[in-house]
Amino acid sequence: MRFDIMTLFPEMTDRILGESIIGRAQKSGAVEIHSHNIRDYSQDKHRRVDDTPYGGGMGMLMAAPPIYNCYEAVKEMADRAFADKGEIKRKVVYMSPKGRVLTQAKAAELSSLDNLIILCGHYEGVDQRIVDEIIDEEISIGDYVLTGGELPACILVDCISRLLPGVLSDKECYESESIACGMLEYPQYTRPYEFHGVKVPDVLISGDHAKVDKWRYERALEETERLRPDLLSHKD
Repeated sequence: MRFDIMTLFPEMTDRILGESIIGRAQKSGAVEIHSHNIRDYSQDKHRRVDDTPYGGGMGMLMAAPPIYNCYEAVKEMADRAFADKGEIKRKVVYMSPKGRVLTQAKAAELSSLDNLIILCGHYEGVDQRIVDEIIDEEISIGDYVLTGGELPACILVDCISRLLPGVLSDKECYESESIACGMLEYPQYTRPYEFHGVKVPDVLISGDHAKVDKWRYERALEETERLRPDLLSHKD
């Protein structure tokens, strides 16, 4: 899958997504991530990408022309990359506090795409005409406001990428974890056996896999009832 991030700070997204599992996934070819500087597509001699909003108000607004020029160039690059594929499954999303909150189900849906183009906003947002013309969906990572869309974009890319073949070692890594399975994950332990007077539950060293599975399910249910009972209300 190919991700194209349209941003004013490509170094930021490149640095975050170039590390750890997602960084290794890029090196192995399991995912392809490109960050594009919107300023490079400004026709202003000072590379300006913002202006004051009509009607007044505080702050600046990202202007439509540089974003649209960037989008057209990015789409052409992606089209060339998929030249042998035929029809490309693509979406363009805008990271926005006005969007629907990202869920594991949404990440799974987006993981079926060939190409995801992500727009990162800044200042007071972007000209509405860009949203109306090129954006398929607005996505939020929570009911709060950040200084820009780069961190949300990285979260979205990470969330989707780990569902793709070759990124994690085994699909069990994501199918049985918190949220993905419909409940929070059970408590986990590693060596040493005793730490600050607390021992690992005996069932986990019993060697009885059926008992271990039962214990894990019960603890997962308890954790979910305690911390996220809303998840259980969505289960059949």
